[in-house]
Amino acid sequence: MSATKSALKAAKAALDAHKYEDAIELANSVLAADPRNYNANVFLGLAYEKQDQYEASEKAYRAALKLKEKDPLAWQGLVTLYEKQADTKLGEYHDAAIHLAQIFMEKDDKIRCQSVLEKYVGDARKYGSRTHLKRSLEVYLPTGALYEYLEGRIPQPAHTYVKIAEIVEAEEKEKINAEIGQRRTRLGAKIDQVTADVKREILEGSQLEALYFAVIDWSHEDEVRRQYEEKLLQHAYDTLIALPSPKKADKRKQVTDLAQGLVILKHPFLLAWRIKLEWNDVQEIDELDAGLLREYIAFFPEEGFSKVLRGYMESDISPFPKPATPSDEEAREKEDSEPLSAEDRLILMAEGMQESSSSMLAHRLMGQIYLNLDENESAASVSRQGLIRTTTESNISGLALQNTRDAMSTILATALVHFQAPRHHPEAMELFEDILRRKETETSALIGIGLILEEQENYSEAIDFFDRALKRTSEPRIKAEAAWCKALNGDNESSLHELEACLSEMEGSDTRTKSLRSQTLYRIGMCMWNQDTAIGSRKDRNGAYARFLASLQADMNFAPSYTSLGVYYADYGRDKKRARKCFQKAFELSSSEVEAAERLAKSFARSAEWDLVEVVAQRVIESGKVKPAPGSKKKGISWPFAALGVVQLNNQEYAKSIVSFQSALRTAPTNYHCWIGLGESYHNSGRYIAATKAFEQAQRLEDSAEDVSLKDNWFSKYMLANVRRELGEYDEAIAGYREVLKMRPNEFGVSIALLQSLVECAWHHVELGFYGRAADGASEAISIAQSISENRNDAFNLWKAVGDASSIFTYVQAYASRLPIQVFRSLLEAGIDLEVYEILADIDGIGKSTLQTLVSESDNTTSFVKLSIHATILAQKRAIHTCANDIHARAVAWYNLGWAEHRAHACSGEQGQPGSKKRSLKHLKASVQAFKRAIEHEAGNTEFWNSLGIVTTDLNPKVSQHSFIRSLYLNDKNTRVWTNLGTLYLIQHDYQLANEAFTRAQSCDPDYAQAWVGPGLLAAQLADQEEARNLFTHAFEIADSSSTMIKRQYAVSTFDHVIKTPPLRSSTDNLQPLFALHQLRSQVSSDIAFQHLSSLFAERIRDFADAAASLGQVALKLELEYEASESPHILMRFAQAKADLARIHLAERNFDAAAEDAETALNLADGEDLDETVRQLVRLSAHMTAGLAYYYQGTMDQAISMFRSALEETRGNPDIICLLAQILWAKGGEEERNVAREQLFDCIENHPGYVEAVILLGAIAVLDDDRDTVEAVRADLQSLRTREDLKEQQQSRVAQLLSVISSLHLERDREGEEISEATTSVMLAPSKPYGWSQLAGLSEETYPAEMAVLTATKAAPPRGMLETADLARTHAGTRRLDDAQKAVMIAPWLYLTREALV
Repeated sequence: MSATKSALKAAKAALDAHKYEDAIELANSVLAADPRNYNANVFLGLAYEKQDQYEASEKAYRAALKLKEKDPLAWQGLVTLYEKQADTKLGEYHDAAIHLAQIFMEKDDKIRCQSVLEKYVGDARKYGSRTHLKRSLEVYLPTGALYEYLEGRIPQPAHTYVKIAEIVEAEEKEKINAEIGQRRTRLGAKIDQVTADVKREILEGSQLEALYFAVIDWSHEDEVRRQYEEKLLQHAYDTLIALPSPKKADKRKQVTDLAQGLVILKHPFLLAWRIKLEWNDVQEIDELDAGLLREYIAFFPEEGFSKVLRGYMESDISPFPKPATPSDEEAREKEDSEPLSAEDRLILMAEGMQESSSSMLAHRLMGQIYLNLDENESAASVSRQGLIRTTTESNISGLALQNTRDAMSTILATALVHFQAPRHHPEAMELFEDILRRKETETSALIGIGLILEEQENYSEAIDFFDRALKRTSEPRIKAEAAWCKALNGDNESSLHELEACLSEMEGSDTRTKSLRSQTLYRIGMCMWNQDTAIGSRKDRNGAYARFLASLQADMNFAPSYTSLGVYYADYGRDKKRARKCFQKAFELSSSEVEAAERLAKSFARSAEWDLVEVVAQRVIESGKVKPAPGSKKKGISWPFAALGVVQLNNQEYAKSIVSFQSALRTAPTNYHCWIGLGESYHNSGRYIAATKAFEQAQRLEDSAEDVSLKDNWFSKYMLANVRRELGEYDEAIAGYREVLKMRPNEFGVSIALLQSLVECAWHHVELGFYGRAADGASEAISIAQSISENRNDAFNLWKAVGDASSIFTYVQAYASRLPIQVFRSLLEAGIDLEVYEILADIDGIGKSTLQTLVSESDNTTSFVKLSIHATILAQKRAIHTCANDIHARAVAWYNLGWAEHRAHACSGEQGQPGSKKRSLKHLKASVQAFKRAIEHEAGNTEFWNSLGIVTTDLNPKVSQHSFIRSLYLNDKNTRVWTNLGTLYLIQHDYQLANEAFTRAQSCDPDYAQAWVGPGLLAAQLADQEEARNLFTHAFEIADSSSTMIKRQYAVSTFDHVIKTPPLRSSTDNLQPLFALHQLRSQVSSDIAFQHLSSLFAERIRDFADAAASLGQVALKLELEYEASESPHILMRFAQAKADLARIHLAERNFDAAAEDAETALNLADGEDLDETVRQLVRLSAHMTAGLAYYYQGTMDQAISMFRSALEETRGNPDIICLLAQILWAKGGEEERNVAREQLFDCIENHPGYVEAVILLGAIAVLDDDRDTVEAVRADLQSLRTREDLKEQQQSRVAQLLSVISSLHLERDREGEEISEATTSVMLAPSKPYGWSQLAGLSEETYPAEMAVLTATKAAPPRGMLETADLARTHAGTRRLDDAQKAVMIAPWLYLTREALV
């Protein structure tokens, strides 16, 4: 024991000497001897602490505490230890400090107890978080065990609660922000919902309210208590907002009580006062506490709601008494507010309304003010916002606020009754009915429904509602309204008495009373006006007129009285000027005065003041009076929309006018004039189908109308014809114009429209290729023009149409003889000085002298074409004379003359011949002058510059280029100009620029055919004939039938392709170019070359009659031309035509004519000065044709002679050798046959591999039974049949000959050899029918026959050249009944097909 004490003393000495290792060793030795030694553990813990061995130190102290828990020494060491680790051990520090303080409390050591707590709180504030600080501060609270012992030595509880509340406030704020930031990133999260959810979760479990209550309870300062009462109310209010509806009741009571307390204490906290006033759901405003309202104004004078409240309480409609007691006056002085004027009061309230947009009560008060001022639009707007705010406040508080909602709805519905009536009546009716379902006797709702029913002309029900309202009120206004309904219902007498009775009750000087009195006097006047409709009574100035004047004396701004006075002056007073002033005044005061507006609009329309008509109509539409409410018996008003449509139509605002007329027709679907206006608007905007329907509806109204004036109306028929014309339905349009002219024979505009339609129809027929119809239409147009000129011959459009009609004959020259030249001359000579035709006569040579010789004997088409050209130019010159005073029309007239001159130049080129002299340029120069004059009048017209560029292309390329570029500067999207510019570059051999210009043209309009012809010409220049042909073909496919150049290029390129390539698969491929050439013949009848080309195409499709007729005409024209010119070139063309004609006669089996024409061609082509290449071809064709003709005539010697001559001239042509061999063999003599064999052997020797010679020699060998030759031929044929260049027809002939050889000349296995040959043919050409047909004839199987039918069908036209008979044979070979029937149908002349049916 003594050793233990000694060791403890030594340990204590070591600690004092700072020898902590020795102290640890001594303490451990003591504990080894006595593990329950308290002091040893304390010394050990202290030693470890000094050496910063905190865990060992804590363990030693804890061991000591287990021995003596109430001893302060170990607790002091532990507190000291935790103090050193305050940044990490605040939790343990808290428990140790509390225990130590309690020990000191038990020992009644207040100083040391206080010191421990203060040091702990200080360390918690310094090192800990807000949570640690809040926990440390809680030791000072009255709820702690040490509060009573240390009371007076520690901070006041209020101060501590404030600190803790501030900590909790910061923690909640951070938590809310963190949670919102985390949840808002979730998929589908909405920020508003996330915020509400987070606040509800956190505020619902918040400790702040308890802390605020504690601060309020323990604080001795009123300022602090008020501050935390505000915070408490705000927090409770925020919690109420976040809570769901089922949980709001208790919290709302708490909020209400808190707000009530603050208001009672007259504490100026805005939220409390707003809750007190806003949540007070009163039915009438006068139920509110006036004193409370005035206190609110006093406390918050600059707040928006205070301004609204002050203005309302000082207004005339305020139900609150004005302050009269001295105390009240003093209160007013304190408010520093003097009574405001009405204007200042309204300004103040409007300003306050902007600042208090969240106040329900402010909206309610402002709505009543606006309603009292008849500012119905503002009242409706404010009350709508108030209803929205009421709903929001109801959701916040959980209160129904039904009275406030009903009050807002009443204000809104009452405003909607009057605002733009009757537009909003359905909504107002719905609101009133909703109120009456809860409050059956609500006066405002009854009155409102009565007014709506009155507007809907449902007077009996309106009277009933007014009577119900009068049971609860005796207002003169309601009595007068009920009486007026009776008048509108037809009871003018009783209404008059009741209104006069009401008038006596309307005494007063205020504005509303004056307005009501004015309205009543007006209604009395209207009762008198309608009661006695006699003219004398209405003229009586002591009757209704006097009442209208009295009404205006009561209120000078009562608009209906001005309207009635205007009607009086207009209809009875005979004072139009005063009537117009009255109507203007009425409409200025109220846009709802529809009658005044209508009369004004008509007056303005009569004086062509369309801007004023538009203003009047637009104001009436905006008033809301034009469209009745749904369910109303009242009819809508259509005239404002119609008037607006007319104005917009005049202003060329067609889209707007369509909408206006449609709106008018919705109200008045049988309004004839609106349908006309709508149709005209559609027509002018390019919507022709819709315009057609509109005019057709107008015509149906005409037919069913009782008004005689509508039945005789012609305008709809005229406009419908215009629409048909725009749609290209010219026949219907012309018929329509003729029908109108039957009703209005002297209507010049309709006559001109008929004339223009005939001309346009003729041009349309030219484009479609109906040239005869075009000529007939143009002729008829000229006759119509003559009848028009009898009444009026000074119209530009008349002469332009005449010129266009005559120019049509230059585009259909085959029908130029149909030009009524006598009519035309009389038309040009009628009523005019012939000097007008001398325009440009010095250049083009066409003037009055031309007119005098216009009618001459014409025996050919060329003369008629020339006459039509002259007629066109003279008509366009006359057009220039008629528009001398119209600059724009004069420019167009010069432009038209320029094109007429250019057409004359083009036609002179078409009629010229290659051998003739250079054609005259007089018309081209005149065209240049005309286009220049047009540009002088209108330099900004892109078409004028384009035309000048065209006519100067040959005369001056630089001017032409400048003109095209100028035109493109004005409109760079014009595909025609780009095409013309490309053509200019092509003529000048600038191929790159030409290609670029043509590319731009194609991009601007891919459907413009000439834009594809240009690249075709360019490709032809570059020797790319295939590309050129494709481009010409495409241009022809997309072009109309008016262009001759496209037809020429297409036909020539197609023919070049035909003669350079193997035969086309079908003769139908030649039809399209043939049709093009037939059209070209009708357009340019003098073009001999293309007429010749047409006959060649006709020959290829085996239309020999057409080919012979065409070539006969060509030969005749060339003969006449040669006799006139004796040109070798013409002679060669004549010989070629005769040679081709001989070939056609040969195909027609007219052998005599063929031989004769061939001999003629040989004689003509015998000259030495002719082109040698062409001469040889012509002579070869003539020799061959003559030889064949003589052969078929049976004159073999002449045939052989012709072939020998052909053979000599061609130097052994193998084709001619084969023909000669056939003819020699056919002659029958042994010598001739030997010569034929020798010729064929020589041909094969000189031309090895020539198939025709081998086949012919093989056939002769088979007939001669020459086995050696047959074997040699058979070997050659076997090698020839595998050649890739062998034609299908040759392959078929080779296969047939081999089959014959196999069947006739092979002794062994004859049938097997035949089948082998047929099988070989199938293998070499499986897609050809001849091999399958052979195999089908040798085999009993059905498959080869079926394959023969299949391949033959594919080889038939248009996909192949298989003959009809061959196709029929393949069907007959299947031995099936259905195929046999098809064979008969395909080739009924074949005996084989009929035999297959047996």
